[in-house]
Amino acid sequence: MEKETPAKKAAAPSVSQINAEYVTQLANKYWAPHAKNKLPFDTKVMEDVYEKEILKSKFAIRKIMLLEFSQYLENYLWVNYTPEVSSNAYLMSICCIVNEKFRENVPAWEVFKKEPNHFPFFFKCVMEAVLAGEEAGLTLKEQTVLLVFLDHCFNSLEVDLIREQVQQLISLPMWMCLLPSRLQHELKKVPKLQKFWNLIKKKFDKMDADAAEQAKKERAFLSSLIKKFLGVLMSIPPSETVSMDKVHYCERFIELMIDLEALLPTRRWFNTVLDDSHLVVSCHLSSLMKREKEGHLFCQLLDMLKFYTGFEISDQTGNALTEKEMTTLHYDRITSLQRAAFAHFPELHDFALSSVAAVDTRESLTKHFGHLSPNTLHQVASYLCLLPELPEGQDTTYEKEVLLELL
Repeated sequence: MEKETPAKKAAAPSVSQINAEYVTQLANKYWAPHAKNKLPFDTKVMEDVYEKEILKSKFAIRKIMLLEFSQYLENYLWVNYTPEVSSNAYLMSICCIVNEKFRENVPAWEVFKKEPNHFPFFFKCVMEAVLAGEEAGLTLKEQTVLLVFLDHCFNSLEVDLIREQVQQLISLPMWMCLLPSRLQHELKKVPKLQKFWNLIKKKFDKMDADAAEQAKKERAFLSSLIKKFLGVLMSIPPSETVSMDKVHYCERFIELMIDLEALLPTRRWFNTVLDDSHLVVSCHLSSLMKREKEGHLFCQLLDMLKFYTGFEISDQTGNALTEKEMTTLHYDRITSLQRAAFAHFPELHDFALSSVAAVDTRESLTKHFGHLSPNTLHQVASYLCLLPELPEGQDTTYEKEVLLELL
Protein backbone atom coordinates (compact mmCIF):
# COMPACT_ATOMS: atom_id res chain seq x y z
CA MET A 1 0.00 0.00 0.00
CA GLU A 2 3.04 2.25 -0.23
CA LYS A 3 1.60 4.31 -3.09
CA GLU A 4 -1.13 5.68 -0.83
CA THR A 5 1.30 7.54 1.42
CA PRO A 6 0.59 11.26 1.69
CA ALA A 7 2.82 13.65 -0.22
CA LYS A 8 4.37 14.69 3.10
CA LYS A 9 6.68 11.95 4.41
CA ALA A 10 5.26 10.18 7.48
CA ALA A 11 7.11 11.45 10.54
CA ALA A 12 8.85 8.76 12.59
CA PRO A 13 7.23 8.37 16.04
CA SER A 14 9.18 9.56 19.09
CA VAL A 15 10.51 7.19 21.80
CA SER A 16 7.77 8.19 24.27
CA GLN A 17 5.08 7.61 21.61
CA ILE A 18 6.53 4.18 20.80
CA ASN A 19 6.60 3.20 24.49
CA ALA A 20 3.00 4.31 24.99
CA GLU A 21 1.71 2.13 22.12
CA TYR A 22 -0.24 -1.09 22.76
CA VAL A 23 2.04 -2.86 20.24
CA THR A 24 5.16 -1.97 22.26
CA GLN A 25 3.62 -3.36 25.44
CA LEU A 26 2.73 -6.58 23.60
CA ALA A 27 6.21 -6.78 22.07
CA ASN A 28 7.81 -6.52 25.51
CA LYS A 29 5.82 -9.59 26.57
CA TYR A 30 6.03 -11.74 23.42
CA TRP A 31 8.74 -10.91 20.87
CA ALA A 32 11.01 -7.94 21.65
CA PRO A 33 14.69 -9.06 21.35
CA HIS A 34 15.55 -7.53 24.77
CA ALA A 35 12.53 -9.06 26.58
CA LYS A 36 13.24 -11.63 29.27
CA ASN A 37 10.85 -14.49 30.11
CA LYS A 38 8.94 -14.16 26.83
CA LEU A 39 5.49 -15.69 26.71
CA PRO A 40 4.95 -18.57 24.21
CA PHE A 41 3.48 -17.98 20.74
CA ASP A 42 -0.29 -17.50 20.75
CA THR A 43 -2.31 -17.26 17.51
CA LYS A 44 -4.92 -15.17 19.35
CA VAL A 45 -2.30 -12.46 19.97
CA MET A 46 -1.45 -12.40 16.25
CA GLU A 47 -5.17 -12.27 15.30
CA ASP A 48 -5.73 -9.43 17.82
CA VAL A 49 -2.80 -7.41 16.49
CA TYR A 50 -4.11 -7.78 12.94
CA GLU A 51 -7.72 -6.91 13.84
CA LYS A 52 -7.04 -4.04 16.26
CA GLU A 53 -3.80 -2.51 14.98
CA ILE A 54 -3.84 -3.11 11.22
CA LEU A 55 -7.42 -3.67 10.05
CA LYS A 56 -9.10 -1.24 12.45
CA SER A 57 -6.62 1.52 11.54
CA LYS A 58 -7.28 0.85 7.80
CA PHE A 59 -3.65 -0.20 7.27
CA ALA A 60 -2.27 3.02 8.78
CA ILE A 61 1.43 3.31 7.97
CA ARG A 62 2.25 4.48 11.51
CA LYS A 63 0.86 1.27 13.04
CA ILE A 64 2.57 -1.04 10.55
CA MET A 65 5.82 0.95 10.93
CA LEU A 66 5.75 0.30 14.69
CA LEU A 67 5.18 -3.42 14.15
CA GLU A 68 8.08 -3.58 11.70
CA PHE A 69 10.30 -1.59 14.08
CA SER A 70 9.53 -4.01 16.93
CA GLN A 71 10.79 -6.94 14.75
CA TYR A 72 7.33 -8.51 14.74
CA LEU A 73 8.03 -10.41 11.49
CA GLU A 74 11.48 -11.71 12.48
CA ASN A 75 10.82 -12.67 16.10
CA TYR A 76 7.15 -13.65 16.12
CA LEU A 77 5.42 -14.14 12.78
CA TRP A 78 7.85 -16.07 10.60
CA VAL A 79 9.64 -18.15 13.27
CA ASN A 80 6.26 -19.52 14.38
CA TYR A 81 4.68 -19.90 10.92
CA THR A 82 3.58 -23.44 9.99
CA PRO A 83 0.88 -24.75 7.64
CA GLU A 84 -1.17 -25.74 10.71
CA VAL A 85 -1.47 -22.17 12.07
CA SER A 86 -1.74 -20.42 8.68
CA SER A 87 -4.80 -18.17 8.34
CA ASN A 88 -5.91 -15.05 6.45
CA ALA A 89 -4.83 -12.82 9.34
CA TYR A 90 -1.42 -14.55 9.42
CA LEU A 91 -0.87 -14.14 5.65
CA MET A 92 -2.01 -10.52 5.72
CA SER A 93 0.22 -9.66 8.72
CA ILE A 94 3.32 -11.06 6.98
CA CYS A 95 2.50 -9.33 3.66
CA CYS A 96 1.88 -5.97 5.40
CA ILE A 97 5.26 -6.06 7.14
CA VAL A 98 7.12 -7.11 3.96
CA ASN A 99 5.43 -4.25 2.03
CA GLU A 100 6.43 -1.85 4.81
CA LYS A 101 10.06 -3.03 4.61
CA PHE A 102 10.05 -2.27 0.88
CA ARG A 103 8.51 1.15 1.55
CA GLU A 104 11.28 1.88 4.06
CA ASN A 105 13.85 0.43 1.63
CA VAL A 106 15.26 -2.10 4.11
CA PRO A 107 16.12 -5.76 3.25
CA ALA A 108 12.84 -7.69 3.29
CA TRP A 109 13.73 -11.29 2.44
CA GLU A 110 16.53 -12.03 4.95
CA VAL A 111 14.21 -13.62 7.52
CA PHE A 112 12.73 -15.96 4.87
CA LYS A 113 16.19 -16.93 3.60
CA LYS A 114 17.24 -17.98 7.11
CA GLU A 115 14.20 -20.25 7.51
CA PRO A 116 12.94 -21.08 4.01
CA ASN A 117 11.12 -24.37 4.78
CA HIS A 118 7.56 -23.05 4.86
CA PHE A 119 7.94 -20.34 2.22
CA PRO A 120 6.60 -22.44 -0.73
CA PHE A 121 3.43 -23.22 1.28
CA PHE A 122 3.08 -19.56 2.32
CA PHE A 123 3.46 -18.37 -1.29
CA LYS A 124 0.85 -20.89 -2.47
CA CYS A 125 -1.58 -19.56 0.19
CA VAL A 126 -1.01 -15.97 -1.01
CA MET A 127 -1.75 -17.06 -4.59
CA GLU A 128 -4.98 -18.77 -3.55
CA ALA A 129 -6.05 -15.83 -1.36
CA VAL A 130 -5.49 -13.16 -4.02
CA LEU A 131 -7.60 -15.15 -6.51
CA ALA A 132 -10.35 -16.15 -4.06
CA GLY A 133 -10.73 -12.59 -2.74
CA GLU A 134 -14.19 -12.04 -1.23
CA GLU A 135 -14.86 -15.79 -1.24
CA ALA A 136 -11.96 -16.20 1.19
CA GLY A 137 -13.36 -13.36 3.33
CA LEU A 138 -10.86 -10.72 2.16
CA THR A 139 -11.86 -7.12 1.43
CA LEU A 140 -10.60 -5.33 -1.70
CA LYS A 141 -8.21 -3.33 0.48
CA GLU A 142 -6.69 -6.59 1.75
CA GLN A 143 -6.49 -7.99 -1.78
CA THR A 144 -4.64 -4.82 -2.82
CA VAL A 145 -2.04 -5.47 -0.08
CA LEU A 146 -1.55 -8.98 -1.52
CA LEU A 147 -1.14 -7.52 -5.04
CA VAL A 148 1.59 -5.17 -3.79
CA PHE A 149 3.30 -8.13 -2.08
CA LEU A 150 3.21 -10.13 -5.34
CA ASP A 151 4.65 -7.15 -7.20
CA HIS A 152 7.58 -7.10 -4.76
CA CYS A 153 8.08 -10.84 -5.36
CA PHE A 154 8.20 -10.40 -9.15
CA ASN A 155 10.69 -7.56 -8.66
CA SER A 156 12.96 -9.75 -6.49
CA LEU A 157 13.97 -12.40 -9.02
CA GLU A 158 17.61 -12.06 -7.91
CA VAL A 159 16.64 -13.81 -4.63
CA ASP A 160 16.84 -17.60 -5.20
CA LEU A 161 14.03 -18.39 -2.77
CA ILE A 162 11.62 -15.99 -4.52
CA ARG A 163 12.69 -16.94 -8.05
CA GLU A 164 11.98 -20.64 -7.38
CA GLN A 165 8.34 -19.81 -6.63
CA VAL A 166 7.80 -17.11 -9.25
CA GLN A 167 9.22 -19.05 -12.19
CA GLN A 168 6.46 -21.65 -11.73
CA LEU A 169 3.99 -18.89 -12.63
CA ILE A 170 5.77 -17.21 -15.49
CA SER A 171 7.48 -19.50 -17.98
CA LEU A 172 6.62 -21.16 -21.31
CA PRO A 173 3.94 -23.51 -19.81
CA MET A 174 1.78 -20.44 -18.98
CA TRP A 175 0.99 -20.31 -22.72
CA MET A 176 -1.54 -23.09 -22.10
CA CYS A 177 -3.94 -20.17 -21.38
CA LEU A 178 -3.64 -18.84 -24.94
CA LEU A 179 -6.25 -19.47 -27.61
CA PRO A 180 -5.26 -22.72 -29.39
CA SER A 181 -4.97 -20.87 -32.73
CA ARG A 182 -2.83 -18.13 -31.14
CA LEU A 183 -0.63 -20.75 -29.45
CA GLN A 184 0.10 -22.48 -32.77
CA HIS A 185 0.79 -19.11 -34.40
CA GLU A 186 3.32 -18.18 -31.67
CA LEU A 187 5.06 -21.58 -31.72
CA LYS A 188 5.46 -21.37 -35.51
CA LYS A 189 7.22 -18.01 -35.18
CA VAL A 190 10.03 -19.57 -33.07
CA PRO A 191 10.50 -23.20 -34.22
CA LYS A 192 12.63 -24.32 -31.24
CA LEU A 193 9.73 -23.49 -28.89
CA GLN A 194 7.63 -26.26 -30.49
CA LYS A 195 10.23 -28.80 -29.32
CA PHE A 196 10.11 -27.42 -25.76
CA TRP A 197 6.30 -27.36 -25.86
CA ASN A 198 6.16 -31.06 -26.80
CA LEU A 199 8.48 -31.90 -23.88
CA ILE A 200 6.29 -29.86 -21.49
CA LYS A 201 3.18 -31.74 -22.67
CA LYS A 202 4.89 -35.13 -22.22
CA LYS A 203 6.01 -34.19 -18.71
CA PHE A 204 2.51 -32.94 -17.84
CA ASP A 205 0.89 -36.18 -19.09
CA LYS A 206 3.12 -38.22 -16.76
CA MET A 207 2.12 -36.23 -13.63
CA ASP A 208 -0.26 -37.71 -11.07
CA ALA A 209 -3.66 -36.02 -10.56
CA ASP A 210 -2.61 -33.75 -7.63
CA ALA A 211 0.63 -32.57 -9.27
CA ALA A 212 -1.21 -31.92 -12.56
CA GLU A 213 -3.89 -29.88 -10.75
CA GLN A 214 -1.24 -27.78 -8.97
CA ALA A 215 0.69 -27.25 -12.24
CA LYS A 216 -2.53 -26.08 -13.94
CA LYS A 217 -3.22 -23.58 -11.14
CA GLU A 218 0.31 -22.16 -11.35
CA ARG A 219 0.27 -21.88 -15.15
CA ALA A 220 -3.15 -20.23 -15.22
CA PHE A 221 -2.49 -17.97 -12.21
CA LEU A 222 -1.73 -14.68 -14.00
CA SER A 223 -4.41 -15.31 -16.61
CA SER A 224 -6.98 -15.92 -13.81
CA LEU A 225 -5.77 -12.80 -11.99
CA ILE A 226 -6.32 -10.71 -15.14
CA LYS A 227 -9.90 -12.05 -15.41
CA LYS A 228 -10.50 -11.19 -11.76
CA PHE A 229 -9.15 -7.66 -12.30
CA LEU A 230 -11.39 -7.15 -15.35
CA GLY A 231 -14.38 -8.13 -13.19
CA VAL A 232 -13.48 -5.41 -10.65
CA LEU A 233 -12.79 -2.85 -13.41
CA MET A 234 -16.12 -3.49 -15.17
CA SER A 235 -18.01 -3.09 -11.86
CA ILE A 236 -16.97 0.60 -11.70
CA PRO A 237 -19.93 2.73 -12.90
CA PRO A 238 -19.48 5.63 -15.39
CA SER A 239 -20.86 8.40 -13.17
CA GLU A 240 -22.27 7.33 -9.78
CA THR A 241 -20.15 7.28 -6.62
CA VAL A 242 -17.40 4.67 -6.72
CA SER A 243 -15.55 2.86 -3.96
CA MET A 244 -11.96 4.17 -3.88
CA ASP A 245 -10.86 0.68 -2.80
CA LYS A 246 -11.82 -0.52 -6.29
CA VAL A 247 -9.88 2.32 -7.91
CA HIS A 248 -6.77 1.63 -5.79
CA TYR A 249 -7.01 -2.09 -6.59
CA CYS A 250 -7.09 -1.31 -10.33
CA GLU A 251 -4.15 1.11 -10.04
CA ARG A 252 -1.99 -1.39 -8.14
CA PHE A 253 -2.90 -4.11 -10.63
CA ILE A 254 -1.78 -2.02 -13.62
CA GLU A 255 1.48 -1.32 -11.74
CA LEU A 256 2.00 -5.08 -11.41
CA MET A 257 1.39 -5.48 -15.18
CA ILE A 258 3.89 -2.68 -15.95
CA ASP A 259 6.56 -4.36 -13.82
CA LEU A 260 5.97 -7.75 -15.49
CA GLU A 261 6.31 -6.09 -18.91
CA ALA A 262 9.39 -4.06 -17.94
CA LEU A 263 11.44 -7.05 -16.69
CA LEU A 264 12.98 -9.08 -19.54
CA PRO A 265 12.74 -12.52 -17.81
CA THR A 266 9.01 -12.10 -17.15
CA ARG A 267 8.14 -10.16 -20.32
CA ARG A 268 9.46 -12.99 -22.52
CA TRP A 269 6.41 -15.18 -21.83
CA PHE A 270 3.96 -12.76 -20.27
CA ASN A 271 3.73 -10.24 -23.13
CA THR A 272 1.91 -12.76 -25.34
CA VAL A 273 -0.51 -13.74 -22.52
CA LEU A 274 -1.25 -10.05 -21.82
CA ASP A 275 -1.90 -9.39 -25.52
CA ASP A 276 -4.15 -12.47 -25.77
CA SER A 277 -6.21 -11.28 -22.77
CA HIS A 278 -6.97 -7.90 -24.51
CA LEU A 279 -6.45 -6.21 -21.14
CA VAL A 280 -5.25 -2.90 -22.61
CA VAL A 281 -8.33 -2.69 -24.90
CA SER A 282 -10.69 -3.48 -22.00
CA CYS A 283 -9.03 -0.83 -19.81
CA HIS A 284 -9.15 1.74 -22.61
CA LEU A 285 -12.92 1.27 -23.01
CA SER A 286 -13.67 1.08 -19.26
CA SER A 287 -15.75 3.58 -17.27
CA LEU A 288 -12.77 4.38 -15.02
CA MET A 289 -10.96 5.91 -18.03
CA LYS A 290 -13.87 8.33 -18.48
CA ARG A 291 -13.86 9.51 -14.84
CA GLU A 292 -11.59 12.55 -14.74
CA LYS A 293 -10.98 12.72 -11.00
CA GLU A 294 -10.85 9.06 -9.90
CA GLY A 295 -9.37 7.76 -13.16
CA HIS A 296 -6.53 10.28 -13.53
CA LEU A 297 -3.72 8.06 -12.16
CA PHE A 298 -5.22 4.96 -13.81
CA CYS A 299 -5.03 6.72 -17.23
CA GLN A 300 -1.38 7.62 -16.66
CA LEU A 301 -0.51 4.06 -15.62
CA LEU A 302 -2.36 2.64 -18.63
CA ASP A 303 -0.33 4.92 -20.94
CA MET A 304 2.84 3.49 -19.37
CA LEU A 305 1.56 -0.06 -19.87
CA LYS A 306 0.77 0.69 -23.54
CA PHE A 307 4.30 2.03 -23.97
CA TYR A 308 5.86 -1.14 -22.53
CA THR A 309 3.62 -3.55 -24.48
CA GLY A 310 4.70 -1.92 -27.74
CA PHE A 311 8.35 -1.52 -26.74
CA GLU A 312 10.84 -2.03 -29.62
CA ILE A 313 12.32 -5.26 -28.31
CA SER A 314 12.23 -8.94 -29.25
CA ASP A 315 10.36 -10.91 -26.56
CA GLN A 316 12.43 -14.05 -27.15
CA THR A 317 15.97 -12.67 -27.49
CA GLY A 318 15.66 -9.40 -25.56
CA ASN A 319 17.48 -7.61 -28.41
CA ALA A 320 16.42 -4.12 -29.46
CA LEU A 321 14.52 -4.04 -32.77
CA THR A 322 15.67 -1.66 -35.50
CA GLU A 323 13.30 0.79 -37.15
CA LYS A 324 13.23 -1.46 -40.23
CA GLU A 325 12.22 -4.52 -38.13
CA MET A 326 9.48 -2.52 -36.38
CA THR A 327 8.16 -1.35 -39.79
CA THR A 328 8.18 -4.96 -41.04
CA LEU A 329 6.19 -6.08 -37.97
CA HIS A 330 3.65 -3.31 -38.58
CA TYR A 331 3.32 -4.24 -42.28
CA ASP A 332 2.93 -7.94 -41.38
CA ARG A 333 0.00 -7.14 -39.07
CA ILE A 334 -1.83 -5.10 -41.73
CA THR A 335 -1.16 -7.59 -44.57
CA SER A 336 -2.37 -10.55 -42.44
CA LEU A 337 -5.61 -8.59 -41.88
CA GLN A 338 -5.82 -7.90 -45.64
CA ARG A 339 -5.28 -11.58 -46.50
CA ALA A 340 -8.07 -12.64 -44.11
CA ALA A 341 -10.35 -9.97 -45.62
CA PHE A 342 -9.57 -11.01 -49.23
CA ALA A 343 -10.05 -14.75 -48.61
CA HIS A 344 -13.21 -14.72 -46.50
CA PHE A 345 -15.01 -11.36 -46.64
CA PRO A 346 -16.11 -10.12 -50.10
CA GLU A 347 -17.45 -6.89 -48.55
CA LEU A 348 -13.85 -5.96 -47.61
CA HIS A 349 -12.29 -6.31 -51.09
CA ASP A 350 -11.55 -2.57 -51.31
CA PHE A 351 -9.62 -2.79 -48.05
CA ALA A 352 -7.83 -6.01 -49.08
CA LEU A 353 -6.57 -4.52 -52.36
CA SER A 354 -5.44 -1.16 -50.93
CA SER A 355 -1.78 -0.41 -50.19
CA VAL A 356 -0.70 -0.66 -46.55
CA ALA A 357 0.08 3.07 -46.41
CA ALA A 358 -3.52 3.84 -47.43
CA VAL A 359 -5.15 1.76 -44.69
CA ASP A 360 -2.80 1.73 -41.68
CA THR A 361 -4.38 4.68 -39.85
CA ARG A 362 -7.13 4.46 -37.26
CA GLU A 363 -9.47 6.59 -39.43
CA SER A 364 -9.15 4.42 -42.55
CA LEU A 365 -9.57 1.17 -40.58
CA THR A 366 -12.71 2.59 -38.92
CA LYS A 367 -14.03 3.63 -42.37
CA HIS A 368 -13.54 0.12 -43.81
CA PHE A 369 -14.69 -1.90 -40.79
CA GLY A 370 -17.16 0.46 -39.09
CA HIS A 371 -20.16 -0.63 -41.22
CA LEU A 372 -19.70 -4.37 -40.54
CA SER A 373 -21.96 -6.26 -38.14
CA PRO A 374 -20.55 -7.41 -34.75
CA ASN A 375 -20.72 -11.07 -35.90
CA THR A 376 -18.63 -10.34 -39.03
CA LEU A 377 -16.10 -8.38 -36.95
CA HIS A 378 -15.85 -11.35 -34.55
CA GLN A 379 -15.15 -13.68 -37.50
CA VAL A 380 -12.40 -11.35 -38.78
CA ALA A 381 -10.86 -11.28 -35.28
CA SER A 382 -10.96 -15.09 -35.05
CA TYR A 383 -9.07 -15.40 -38.38
CA LEU A 384 -6.35 -13.23 -36.82
CA CYS A 385 -6.21 -15.51 -33.72
CA LEU A 386 -7.56 -12.68 -31.55
CA LEU A 387 -10.80 -14.40 -30.47
CA PRO A 388 -12.17 -17.97 -30.44
CA GLU A 389 -14.22 -18.97 -33.49
CA LEU A 390 -17.88 -17.99 -33.44
CA PRO A 391 -20.08 -21.13 -33.50
CA GLU A 392 -22.58 -21.22 -36.37
CA GLY A 393 -25.98 -19.74 -35.59
CA GLN A 394 -24.69 -17.92 -32.47
CA ASP A 395 -24.32 -14.18 -31.98
CA THR A 396 -21.14 -12.67 -30.57
CA THR A 397 -21.15 -11.58 -26.92
CA TYR A 398 -18.65 -8.78 -27.65
CA GLU A 399 -19.81 -5.22 -28.25
CA LYS A 400 -19.02 -3.64 -31.62
CA GLU A 401 -16.81 -0.97 -29.99
CA VAL A 402 -14.62 -3.67 -28.39
CA LEU A 403 -14.32 -5.65 -31.64
CA LEU A 404 -13.28 -2.55 -33.62
CA GLU A 405 -10.71 -1.66 -30.95
CA LEU A 406 -9.24 -5.20 -31.12
CA LEU A 407 -8.67 -4.93 -34.87
